[in-house]
Amino acid sequence: MFMRFKDYCENVIPRLDDAFKRELSSLFKGMASHHSAYLSAGLRGGKMIRGCLLCLISEGLGGSVRSAIPRAVAVELIHGASLIHDDFVDQDEIRRKKPAIWTLEGARRAVLLGDIIFASTIKNMNELSRDDGLVVSHAIAEIAKGAFQEPLEPLDLAMAIQSDRVNARLYEKIIHLKTGILFGSACQMGAIAAGTDNEVRERCYRYGSLIGEAYQIADDLEEVRHHLSSRAMYPKEMAFLTPAFLYFGKKARPYLVDALKSENSPLDGPLLTCFQDALPLMEKEIERRLKSAVAEIEMLFPKNGFGELAHKAPWEIIEMFNDS
Repeated sequence: MFMRFKDYCENVIPRLDDAFKRELSSLFKGMASHHSAYLSAGLRGGKMIRGCLLCLISEGLGGSVRSAIPRAVAVELIHGASLIHDDFVDQDEIRRKKPAIWTLEGARRAVLLGDIIFASTIKNMNELSRDDGLVVSHAIAEIAKGAFQEPLEPLDLAMAIQSDRVNARLYEKIIHLKTGILFGSACQMGAIAAGTDNEVRERCYRYGSLIGEAYQIADDLEEVRHHLSSRAMYPKEMAFLTPAFLYFGKKARPYLVDALKSENSPLDGPLLTCFQDALPLMEKEIERRLKSAVAEIEMLFPKNGFGELAHKAPWEIIEMFNDS
């Protein structure tokens, strides 16, 4: 039996990767692209944490890896397609130390590729079962809502803060839609693969969702640390972090507005203090959500090693993020 979630992932990933390759081969069949091999490698290039978590939940609840793998591939494909769209929308040219797909295929083809992946995944999961189809279609719609609500334009965001149209609740919404949804859906589909009832599926969804939210906070925390190190921030960078500071820094509002309106804001004075004060609060919130996640699955699993692993996995997932 595996002692760590990372060890479990290393055992599952080869099977998941093989299934991923077959699915991508089918997906790209008949699609003319000079970069199909690169696209395939790029979509498979992540840690596959969500897919592995799905498999763990399935096995822990008495299901099999075999029934979990198609669902895990679907979850990883959704994640990959969302990154393709995100990179173009954010104009990020690098993904996992390689050129973002839109820089190779162009904006139009990159967006369409993401759409093809989303549509194909919904089709495949509907063919697997109605419940699986509903989960992935809901996840895709909610992820898009999360991306839509992320503030991008600094001046517009500054005006929204000043007119009280943006508040701390925005951050809760963003981290749930942006990251919590897909983690939650992965765990829910793991429960579906194991043939459980709706109550178990809902508890698994909440478990995964809380892990995903903690994962997003950890991502934002890393950004805060980066800017504390560089002591500089551009307005667009500030716009991405503003919802977090509205949530974790109650006194930050006027300093956020000034930073969003400036051309280039050195990180000093009260704004620097806001950044420093946010660190322990973000760390505390990560821990709170991880503990809440584990509370959702208390007494849920049979007494087996997979259940024990599911109780330890939330913290190990954050460690895997921090090690990347």
